[in-house]
Amino acid sequence: MAAEALGAPVDGTISIDDHRGLLAITIGPQQVDMTFEQRLAHEQRWDLGFAKRAVQEYLRFAYLCVHAGPCTPSVEVDQVWHLHLTYSRDYWGPFTERLGQRLDHGPTLGGEAEDTRYEDQYAATLDAYTRVFGRAPPADLWPPAKERFASFPHQRWVDLRKHTLTPRRTLAIIGAGLFLVGVVLGWLAGSS
Repeated sequence: MAAEALGAPVDGTISIDDHRGLLAITIGPQQVDMTFEQRLAHEQRWDLGFAKRAVQEYLRFAYLCVHAGPCTPSVEVDQVWHLHLTYSRDYWGPFTERLGQRLDHGPTLGGEAEDTRYEDQYAATLDAYTRVFGRAPPADLWPPAKERFASFPHQRWVDLRKHTLTPRRTLAIIGAGLFLVGVVLGWLAGSS
């Protein structure tokens, strides 16, 4: 028998029972070698604790979409959503039933108007989160809108079997070190 759908916020706030019910939702089978949270941590290179927190924030986001929408996720919450969509039986079955309605995911159409729309919608999502859950969203999973959208043009999927990731600061330090070695070698060659 399916669980009852979560209720709408009362006086703008989620009830304690519904919040507990929301956070009790599990994604995917639990008695397996790699649970949803473990797969998420592995694929995103997050520690398991961070992945579990990201799942909780995703569940809160889904509730907001149904009761305060339209909403836009943070990058981390969106990654949880993308993975959850691959667990299609769970997503379109028990999860959707618990939310009480469908929650579709679609990409931006692109362009300046869409950029503005999603940035505004994200800021409204942060406001709704504070109102509905009675506290500000955690900044490490829900950065301010300007910060969240600043990284979008720079994000890429990277196959770590073919590429190595090196932070720009590390490259700058290596470059400066090589430059200094070159100066010293040049000075030594000139003085002999």
